[in-house]
Amino acid sequence: MERNPKLKEFSRQLRKEQTKEEALLWYRFLSKYQLRFRRQYVIGNYIADFYCHKAKLVIEIDGYDHFTPEGRQHDQLRSNQLYKKYGLRVLRFSNSDVDDHFEDVCRLIHETVESVNPMDT
Repeated sequence: MERNPKLKEFSRQLRKEQTKEEALLWYRFLSKYQLRFRRQYVIGNYIADFYCHKAKLVIEIDGYDHFTPEGRQHDQLRSNQLYKKYGLRVLRFSNSDVDDHFEDVCRLIHETVESVNPMDT
């Protein structure tokens, strides 16, 4: 998978400056998950909030700026490109989804991973 080397330093910065919702999902669920997830991972010309290679899954946690017409259009284009070029599925959650429905978010992530890569759990 190609990776834009110009984004490497920016992805490191994003890991250091993660949102509270990203930190919550990472430290309470994804960092301990049975399959390895990576944070702020460069894929082509994009940086995925979270990425699991074995499940071919990108997880995005979206703030308010993603809910404008321009933000929605950009996100749809990005998701389509990640699917067409790399075969990756994209799950999107809002910050409020993570804050208010954390267990549901975790369950949906797990169900999605299981549908692609069943594990002995």
